[in-house]
Parts: sequence; C-alpha cells; structure tokens
Amino acid sequence: MSEIPFGFGKPNDDDNNGETGGRPGGNPANPFGFGGDIGEALHRFADLLSWQGGPVNWDLAKDVARQAAASGDRSVVESERSAVADAIRLAELWLDPATSFPSATTSARAWSRAEWIEATLPTWKTLVEPVAVKVVDAFGSGLPAMPGMPGMADPDLDAGELPAHMQQMAGPLMSMMRQMGGVMFGGQVGQALGALSREVVSSTDVGLPLAGVGTAALLPAGVEEFGSGLELPGDEVRLFVALREAACHRLFAGVPWLRGRVFAAVEEYARGITVDMSHMQEAMGSIDPTNPEALQEALAGGLFEPQDTPAQRAALLRLETLLALIEGWIDDVVAQAAQGRLSGADALAETVRRRRAAGGPAEQTFGTLIGLELRPRRMREAAQLWRLLREQRGVEGRDALWEHPDLLPTAEDLADPQAFVDRRDVDVDISGLDTPPDEA
Repeated sequence: MSEIPFGFGKPNDDDNNGETGGRPGGNPANPFGFGGDIGEALHRFADLLSWQGGPVNWDLAKDVARQAAASGDRSVVESERSAVADAIRLAELWLDPATSFPSATTSARAWSRAEWIEATLPTWKTLVEPVAVKVVDAFGSGLPAMPGMPGMADPDLDAGELPAHMQQMAGPLMSMMRQMGGVMFGGQVGQALGALSREVVSSTDVGLPLAGVGTAALLPAGVEEFGSGLELPGDEVRLFVALREAACHRLFAGVPWLRGRVFAAVEEYARGITVDMSHMQEAMGSIDPTNPEALQEALAGGLFEPQDTPAQRAALLRLETLLALIEGWIDDVVAQAAQGRLSGADALAETVRRRRAAGGPAEQTFGTLIGLELRPRRMREAAQLWRLLREQRGVEGRDALWEHPDLLPTAEDLADPQAFVDRRDVDVDISGLDTPPDEA
C-alpha cells in the first residue's frame, strides 16, 4: 500500500524545474494561486470555496493539471496526426489473427498533453470520487473536535462528536472545511494528472480506455520519449504503442462488463476507508485553517492515512489482480501480433516491463489516487498465464475466459499459472453462471 495519502501525492519538484507554465504566476507546486497581490489572492480563495460540483474541485484539478503539463508541451502537427491514424489502421490488421475480439476503434487521435487531460478527466472523476467522498467528509467532520475549541471538553463524547449545543454553530464551519478538503484534493489530483500527462503514451496507458472505448489516441511526444535510447525507427515505436492501444480497446469492447468491474472494485475499496480522527484532530489543531500551504503540508504529511483492514486488503487484491490480467492479456496479444513483423518488438516489450518495475504511469497513478501498489511480478505472471492458455487452447480458448468474471484466474492462480492451465475445470462453461452486467 502506498505511503502517500489517497489523492494527496507529494509534490515532485524535479518535474517542474522551477517553470510555471499556464497563466502568469502559475506554479503546479502552489496550485492555489496565493501570493502576490493580496486582493487577487483573496478573490482566488473565494472562487475556490464557491465550488459546488462535488467532493473534488475539478475546475481546480484541471487548471493545476494543465499548468503542470504546460512546460514543454506542444501542439500536435498534421503529419503526426496522419502518422498515428496510419499506425492504428495497420495495428488493427495485425491484431485480427492474434485475438478473437474484433476491431473496436472508431477514431484515431494524436494528442498533446493538454488534450489528454481534457479528454480523460471524466473518467478520472469516476475513479477518484468514491475515495474523495470519504476523505473530504472526514476533513469536515474532524475539524470541530480539534483541541482548543470552546465547549469541546466533554469526556463523555467520542472523538469527533460534537456536543448538541455546538452542532448548529459548527455547521457553517464544517461546510467550509469540506470545501477546503475539496480544494486540497483537487489541487493534489491535478498535480498527479499533470505529472502523469508527461509520461503517458496513449489513452490506455494505465490499463483502461480513459477517453472511452473506441477512441484510440497516442501522444506523439510521449511515444518519442518512450522509444528514446532504443535506436529503433520512430515508426516502429509508434506502431508498437498503437498495437497496445488497439488491443486494449478490443478487450474492453468485447468484454462489456470489464470497465464497470474495475470501477466497482475501486468503489468497494473506498467503502472500507476509515480515517484516524485522533490523528486528524492533532494535525488540524496545530495549523491555521486559513493558511492553504499549511493545510497542504499537513495533507502531504499523512493526515489521511487509511486504516489497513482485511476488507480493504481483499478489495485491493481483487483490483490489482484484475488490472494485472488486463495488462498481461495485452502483453500476450501484442507479442503475437508483432512476431516476425517488428524487429524491435522484444526490446520494446522489455521497455514496457522496465517501465512498470520502475513505477510507470499505471503504478504511480493508482498508488497516488487510490492507494493501490501494483506489483510488476503479478503482471508478468498474468502474461505467462495467458501465453500458456493460448499455446494449449488457442486464441479463442484463451479469450473465452473473458466471457464471465467468475472464469478469470484469481490471485492464487497467478502464483502458479501452469497449474491453472492444467486444471480440467478451466474449460469454459458459463451455462450455470449469471449473466454479468454490462459496462456501468
């Protein structure tokens, strides 16, 4: 489990290099725009607290993300758009014999970092808000019980519980602090997404079609960085990334319950989040609530450290396993499609593996935003399992396991892929299983 609280990643000064980006005076390390003219700062502060769109201030998150992505970002030129469209078309042809799932891409896009942020933000909202609700609510309910507030010295009350005579008085304060929690969460989510935009190569780089199934998109700047140092032609690198992108879209289009299953796993984890109220009260009692920088420092210091319960560990394991199965399947399908066609396929696949081991986009994002620490070993085992299934049962036999979630390998199966493949009951029979729900 990540040591960074959920939604509150530690600022990475190295990524910013002191550059501001975005509007004048903007700085991803200070996403709230304070400093300089006091009148402008107060106006900005009032705007932030006026947000009414849910637990996360997504206007701020988008603003901060775009600032963080701005340094070095460039517009995509027409030749790059044409090259991406050609790569996606060729990738679809190569994938036809490698999987039983049909082509699913309906459009091919070439994005700048800013365009990636705009296009993927709706999916991030769905992923992040189940966790944000619990954290922001705790932020509001924990403040009134902080030490030193008049009328709070009542030994018969539980931590965080307000005396009856204080409830009406504290209501506006609790509401304001929830707003502050949304501001803090929005700023930190924005920093995480801005940093992620500087690393991703496509719309599915975290194992999900973030812009919706069918919209295949590559980031030319990210693809160029991905292939740097490999001494491979740029069109080969682009085509390899296009294969992974198109394969992911085929999987999610062919398995309509899969996207909803991933989101349900995140929500299940969020339901198990509890916040250490005594820790919150101690931290909040030592800072000035009107000082956003002090609040942000408290958040980054572990104010919202989740409780490590068996239910949460089980939910994390299920999500980790599902994401590993998705990535492992893509690995196997792309290896087959590229075999004998891309001379650098093995080197590119090894780059993907090293990227994971070092903490690639999926690992960093899920670790920061929902506390999930993906383990590269589990992904390697998933790829091995899908390869063994294909070798023994063919492409259709391998892909048939996606017909129902109960047919998928478990975490225990990933520990011994060969044993799973050898079991007689791995033969697909869904006659006695309930029909899985379609994508949520």
